[in-house]
Amino acid sequence: MIKLIVLDVDGCLSDGKIIYSSDASETKTFNVKDGLAIATWIRMGHLVAIITGRESKIVKRRADELGIKLLYQGIKDKKTLLQKIASEHNLAHEEIAAIGDDLNDFNMLKFVGRSYTPANGVDDIKEIVTRVLSKDGGDGVVREMIDDIVSINNQKKEFLSFWI
Repeated sequence: MIKLIVLDVDGCLSDGKIIYSSDASETKTFNVKDGLAIATWIRMGHLVAIITGRESKIVKRRADELGIKLLYQGIKDKKTLLQKIASEHNLAHEEIAAIGDDLNDFNMLKFVGRSYTPANGVDDIKEIVTRVLSKDGGDGVVREMIDDIVSINNQKKEFLSFWI
């Protein structure tokens, strides 16, 4: 059973575009469907971690908004950090699922029990993941991943019970 999902930000939670305004502020867009699925996953008693290579106040704000306690930014070696998180939470790698879209996610995705990439993930990642999803990054792909995991965990009824 999957107990922890690990999310990359740029290209998964967002579409991967980074917009800078003339005042040097940064803009990202997030999908509401992803947010609802993440918040529901947490309400079910499961863990969510964001592990991203960049640092952004916007990501911190989104994590806080969704109740994500495990937020790690500016991470170069995602696999080593994930191994530490797994150890701290007494999780086997089979109990972890992750989504990533590019080469900096490769080792992390190879480590977990179930791995995912958006439809627009890079080819080298598509070759190693458990499942290539139908949606692009930032377009509800995390919701698609969580729906798959909830089905695999046989928790669809529990997932729906929060809203129906």
